[in-house]
Amino acid sequence: MSASLRFQGCYTAIVTPFTADGACVDRARLEENVRLQAAGGVAGIVPCGTTGESPTLSEEEHALVVETAVRVGRPLGLQVVAGAGSNSTVHAVHLQKLALQLGADAGLQVTPYYNKPSQEGIYRHFMAVADSCDLPVMLYNIPGRAGVAIAPETVERLSRHPNVRAIKEATGSMDSASEIRRLCGITLLSGDDSLTPSFAAVGAAGVVSVVSNLVPARVARLCRLLAGNDFRAALEEHMELLPLSRGLLSLDVNPVPVKCALAALGLDMGAVRLPLAPPSAAAAARIRELVASIAPAVPVHAGAAR
Repeated sequence: MSASLRFQGCYTAIVTPFTADGACVDRARLEENVRLQAAGGVAGIVPCGTTGESPTLSEEEHALVVETAVRVGRPLGLQVVAGAGSNSTVHAVHLQKLALQLGADAGLQVTPYYNKPSQEGIYRHFMAVADSCDLPVMLYNIPGRAGVAIAPETVERLSRHPNVRAIKEATGSMDSASEIRRLCGITLLSGDDSLTPSFAAVGAAGVVSVVSNLVPARVARLCRLLAGNDFRAALEEHMELLPLSRGLLSLDVNPVPVKCALAALGLDMGAVRLPLAPPSAAAAARIRELVASIAPAVPVHAGAAR
């Protein structure tokens, strides 16, 4: 399957539902969330990423979330790109192999964070992961979290490996995205909802989205419009979603706003785990305003709220 796998459209970076005290993963809520994403028509889901609070998950919880995403999502037609990155190369290799074992379609591999490796170190890190098993790698370029970016020239080097198939580009830089497309044919996905049309203009095939946790059908439609070169309709959709796209990533650190927004829709995903904290009263009020502005267009599954 991996040889024919294509990354195109909307991939939802799903939240990890916790109980109200944050102590446990809420498996039933997770299953419901995956079904809602499938019903919205997204191409795939990304469990255990930044939005999924992966740094706070135990090894057992990480495996539970990925296994659930695969078990529920794959029969519904969803691709599953499992978060598998680490700033330890040995651990990243382990998580990539675990993603393969659990049946994921690919592993999302973030730039090693905190240790700030050189470009040669970044190259060797990702090559070790790509060599470790026959599972596609989606690179994740997010210098705002990792402290260092994957240079376009390094992306080009990595793209020569048959397992390195895509990149989630969350630099916020159109120059970086354009240079990657100029240098190689790796599949490019926007890592920022607010830049999805801009990235499409330089050849991106879709987005790894936070907003689609709330409005999967609308982000999936935006991607279809862009793929079909219907830029007039795509721009209209984008502008309607833009306040929400910006608010979810500016009013507090991700995924604090999106969990607050989901609760406002009657889709409570539980607490965020420390060191994240709930939003301030002012931020929460603004998030609820943004949700109210789109709520009439958001179908809530009858069995979702509880």
